[in-house]
Amino acid sequence: MHKRPISFPKLRKVPKQCSWVDQRLVRDHPIDPLRHEACTLSLFLVTVADAEGLSVYSERSLCQRLSMTLTGVRQARQALIPRALVASQSPLSQVLALGGAPRGPATELAPLSADDEPVDLQAVFKQIGAVVS
Repeated sequence: MHKRPISFPKLRKVPKQCSWVDQRLVRDHPIDPLRHEACTLSLFLVTVADAEGLSVYSERSLCQRLSMTLTGVRQARQALIPRALVASQSPLSQVLALGGAPRGPATELAPLSADDEPVDLQAVFKQIGAVVS
């Protein structure tokens, strides 16, 4: 599979402290309000990502590797996205460069039901365009 960054402007670089895990995650507190499942997913994605922050792990694999339910993995991802820590476009995840203020508060999301599935936004916008035009 050919991997391509989801967010070019937020490509991560090796931090000056010589670690892929950027110390600003602790020092600047972007993970403080997050539940441990979101922190676990973040650390896993940082660990397995390539130099551009990209990784391809299916939700099923993430569930197995992290001992989490499908709902837990999805909620963890949804907690990371608005804080600009991760971008996701199934099956690709991208760990984003830190910097700037988070785009919104980390709030508790309503639990997902087992039958909730990811939505193809491109298809949704095509449908909207067809209806509008």
